[in-house]
Amino acid sequence: MTALTDTTADTAAGTLADTTQLADETAARAPREKTRHVVDRAENLPLGSRRIVQVGKLSIGVLNIDDRYHALLNKCPHHGAPLCEGVVRGTMADTAPHEYSYGRHNEFITCPWHGYEFALESGRPLLDIGLRVPVFTVAVEDGDVVLYV
Repeated sequence: MTALTDTTADTAAGTLADTTQLADETAARAPREKTRHVVDRAENLPLGSRRIVQVGKLSIGVLNIDDRYHALLNKCPHHGAPLCEGVVRGTMADTAPHEYSYGRHNEFITCPWHGYEFALESGRPLLDIGLRVPVFTVAVEDGDVVLYV
């Protein structure tokens, strides 16, 4: 944030520039209203399906997994792969050596390029790699699948 000071050396133009910059910085931090986008009718997105939609400059994947809708940015933060084209699956749980236990069924999407796994609910990676995928609110309203961006 720009600190505004009251000095006699300030000109009116300089103070105005500082105020404008401060307002711009404040506006950038202020929460903005999410916009509503109808993706399709719910019957057109059956169980296990996905739809890639363009909202402005954002490519967003909307997935119907186990009768729950998820929406996330269709761009892997690792190298920009089309993340929502990846496989949705669970993962192996921590077990003793030579024991295998599959769990968390259909909770992760796997990047089709390098195999990074991200949680559908939160966008957080299975392993902490310092990257995260933005997720968006999606709901069914009057039979429409609606995305909020």
